[in-house]
Amino acid sequence: MSRQCEVCGKGPQMGNSVEHRGKAKYLGGVGTKITGITRRQFKPNLQKVHVTTPNGTHKSIRVCTQCIRSGAVTKRVHAAPFKLPKAAAKK
Repeated sequence: MSRQCEVCGKGPQMGNSVEHRGKAKYLGGVGTKITGITRRQFKPNLQKVHVTTPNGTHKSIRVCTQCIRSGAVTKRVHAAPFKLPKAAAKK
C-alpha cells in the first residue's frame, strides 16, 4: 500500500529544505544567508476513512484531507440521525 490518495492520486513530492542563518535587515541585522540546501520529501496528509461506495457497501480507504474537505468522498454513517416520533412532532 503506497502513500498515495486513492481518490485523487496525490503522492509524495520532492522539494528543498533550506537552512538560514543571520538576522534579517529589517530587524537590524546584516541580512540572512543560506547555509545549506538539502533534498526532502513533502508527504500528503492521508487519513484512513470508512467510506460508503456508490453500490452501498462500506470500505476503508486512505484519502488526503483535501478530498475529505471538498466532499469527494462520502463518509459512512455509523448511526442514523435522531428522528422525532410523529405524535410529538404535531404538538
